[in-house]
Amino acid sequence: MFQPLTKPDLGTASASAKLYCRPTCFVDRPHELDDNCLRIADTMVWFAAWHISLRDGAHLKSAIVTVAEWSDWLAAMPDALVQAATAQRAGVVRPRGALQLGERMVRLNEPQLMGILNVTPDSFSDGGKHVDAVAATDAGFAMASAGAAIIDVGGESTRPGAPLIWDGDEIKRVEGVVAGLARGGVAVSIDTRKAAVMEAALAAGARIVNDVSALRYDDRAMEVVLAAGCPVVLMHAPSAKSDPHAGGDYGHVLFDVYDMLAQRVAACVAAGIDPAKITVDPGLGFGKGVADNLALINGLALFHTLGCPILFGASRKRMIGALDNEAPADQRLGGTVALHYQAAAQGAQLLRVHDIAENRQALRVWRGLRDAALTG
Repeated sequence: MFQPLTKPDLGTASASAKLYCRPTCFVDRPHELDDNCLRIADTMVWFAAWHISLRDGAHLKSAIVTVAEWSDWLAAMPDALVQAATAQRAGVVRPRGALQLGERMVRLNEPQLMGILNVTPDSFSDGGKHVDAVAATDAGFAMASAGAAIIDVGGESTRPGAPLIWDGDEIKRVEGVVAGLARGGVAVSIDTRKAAVMEAALAAGARIVNDVSALRYDDRAMEVVLAAGCPVVLMHAPSAKSDPHAGGDYGHVLFDVYDMLAQRVAACVAAGIDPAKITVDPGLGFGKGVADNLALINGLALFHTLGCPILFGASRKRMIGALDNEAPADQRLGGTVALHYQAAAQGAQLLRVHDIAENRQALRVWRGLRDAALTG
């Protein structure tokens, strides 16, 4: 239940209270607001207000604070909350620059597509379609030609109930595909939570690690990423064990997911990983119901306060079917485009999708609208 937050509430907050400052009230024509709006990183998205939430034990209060009012609210906060708010604001406005992936540079000032290439027999949407290495490699090149900036190659299904496979079998599935795509000049990501698979894929030419466990599943994963000096995607899943969907009991899903990712970013930075090489992913569908997923999408802009690029992946996911008469996975393209368009409108830098051409077209329309608003 919504409770309004007032300045006196900030002064009486307990020592364990947490503050969350989410960009909101997005604007198309920032030049008309002078200094009364802020830009999200170096994206084409501006906002005019903050949705500030104070979580104090079981109590949650929120307020909309305009950019112009920010300093007055900051003055009412105790030192600990001032530090949190200041750090979150800095995270939002910090430029993300680009991902350097070998000889390829992926600029993040507008949304980029990451193509999903599952070299598995049992993935929820396209299992068995790309089991053959030659067919998988050809599919990867086709996605790159259609507009994917990165191809994300995975050799183990992480759908609910999927069996765990041996590291060696996973390596056999992905190694040749990664090598073939890399030789052809494609920027390749390896979608795995296993250190041995990361090592093999990086040696074959992968340039970024995408780990659904946020480097928690394998004790050596952090060491491998650090030694390689490569970018890494930290995804939220409620469990770091064999079934990443296990658990999923949230007090407030948006803030619980945010807190876990903040902890993982801090752990990676403490281990020596360059913060500029960390991307975060809220992990839609992993131990989350439809209501949880919708809350994360609506609150997606909060994750910008971590100072990292956001990867968003809702392609063909079950929530789309749940919202549309149980549409099967191969009939969820419209919902996929809609959700990724919404993510782009909130400044998400990387969109992980199966259908490249259709999502690329949606992004071109989005970019056209942004250009017209900024120059009209």
